[in-house]
Amino acid sequence: MRQSRLSSPPCFLELFDSSDEEEQPPYHLQRWRQIQRHRLIDERLSLSPEIRGFYARQIIEKLNQFLPIVKDLTVSGYWPCKGEPDLRPWLKSLHRGAGRAALPVVVAKNKPLDFRAWRDGDPLERGVWNILHPAQGSDVLPDVIIAPLVGFDTSGYRLGYGGGYFDRTLAALENRPVIVGVGYGESKLRTIHPQAYDIPMDVVITQTEILTFDR
Repeated sequence: MRQSRLSSPPCFLELFDSSDEEEQPPYHLQRWRQIQRHRLIDERLSLSPEIRGFYARQIIEKLNQFLPIVKDLTVSGYWPCKGEPDLRPWLKSLHRGAGRAALPVVVAKNKPLDFRAWRDGDPLERGVWNILHPAQGSDVLPDVIIAPLVGFDTSGYRLGYGGGYFDRTLAALENRPVIVGVGYGESKLRTIHPQAYDIPMDVVITQTEILTFDR
């Protein structure tokens, strides 16, 4: 089995503004992806906080269906930004099922992420990209990684922010965790035009469905 990699980013990167069609095979792939990121982020930020909160609760219900037992599992989540589903209530609840929560830490630009144990109330600090992460705590190896999606396609490939942090991280891990992408159903694309370095997710969860992919 080839080594797993998953693209993920800082929460803010300069994006191009254009109206290229999603279905058109891109001549300049990186520019095409930046266009899609810009469009999809704008669309989810246009949702009201009430709608985003409702969608997040629906996603949490489906996470509980997919992971009904979290005992002895370490699950890495994320600190939400740019309109991402806020799953912090679910992460806070993991310890009640004898599970463990973690958050990713950007230790340096263009370097693999660390994962640090986290419980509600632990002190937080801002990291390289101004994203909050645990200020203290031990580094852990997650069994499950919950990765926020900017977009995704029907084959389970993820469109992230383009920073490549999860790519570098999972390429360095000896054991592949279960990769669960979470996002809004409106972010589905026909294809992200995957390349050799794009690794598909195991599961995608939106407010309306749980998609699993046989790898």
